[in-house]
Amino acid sequence: MATYLGTHGGKIQDYTTDPDNPIVGQVWYNTTSNALSFRAESAGAWSTGNVMNTARNYIAGSNAGTQTASIAFGGTPVTGATESYNGTNWTEVNDLTDARSALGGAGTSTSALAFGGDSPGAVDETEVWNGTNWTEVNDLNSPRNALGGVGASNTSALAFGGGGVGPVNNETESWNGTNWTEVNDLNDSREWITGAGDVSNTVAFGGQSPGYTANTELWNGTNWTEVNNLNTARAYMAGAGTSTSALGFGGSPGPAAVANTEDWNGTNWTEVADLSTGRYGLGGSGTSTLALAFGGYTTTVVANTEEWTNPVLVTKTVDTD
Repeated sequence: MATYLGTHGGKIQDYTTDPDNPIVGQVWYNTTSNALSFRAESAGAWSTGNVMNTARNYIAGSNAGTQTASIAFGGTPVTGATESYNGTNWTEVNDLTDARSALGGAGTSTSALAFGGDSPGAVDETEVWNGTNWTEVNDLNSPRNALGGVGASNTSALAFGGGGVGPVNNETESWNGTNWTEVNDLNDSREWITGAGDVSNTVAFGGQSPGYTANTELWNGTNWTEVNNLNTARAYMAGAGTSTSALGFGGSPGPAAVANTEDWNGTNWTEVADLSTGRYGLGGSGTSTLALAFGGYTTTVVANTEEWTNPVLVTKTVDTD
């Protein structure tokens, strides 16, 4: 008969109380409660946070922000409203200089970039956020809305895809803090595209061109490469994380909003726990393990906020009777 010692090379340790911070995979026996327990990881989950002050969709945010320090700006109904999130509440701060929706966003809560959008009609305007105010700077080379954007700060960002003027495009532009420079194009032209990462390493996914797509591409600082697709083709999503560890959530495969969440490990997408509220045109920031979702459209414009946590460490007790 197999034993734990024979299989795992160690005895189960006895405790009079449960250990304070057990590691994943640790097994122990509580001699006080006569209970056998082990530490495991559960699937990630979304939890409800406090709502935004202004309900809106087609919103942008500081993609490099954190779950406890992010900003959200612009959106539909067309607005320049900017809000800051501290992990508990949203606070209204100074507005964008130019109200617009369907814009791109990058950076952090104290160093952000807003570019492109619709006000109405596609625009090329770019603004930098210094933690207090927005300032207009040099424009994109191509006016567009419904574009993707990522970046670590207001001095380093990438804009890709979009539409609004002529056919849906595949153009990519890199921002160095002063100017936008055209670089190599996406392989697949699309608008309402989403991304995660930074100016040198980005994963771009989903979109519309004109049908809904599951296409995923990786940017290495020079070129885009097609890689494995999302499980569910859709547009109007939000994203968080890096090019090797990202989260994509919400969106629409047309016409209804969905709650689907997928996790990217650098090679494949895996379906994980859904948003509590299915919606599209929402904003996102944070990481693949601590993400933030805000705003969007269900059957109406909403101000909902949700926080993603993964993994969740849990202690499970085995019935030994």
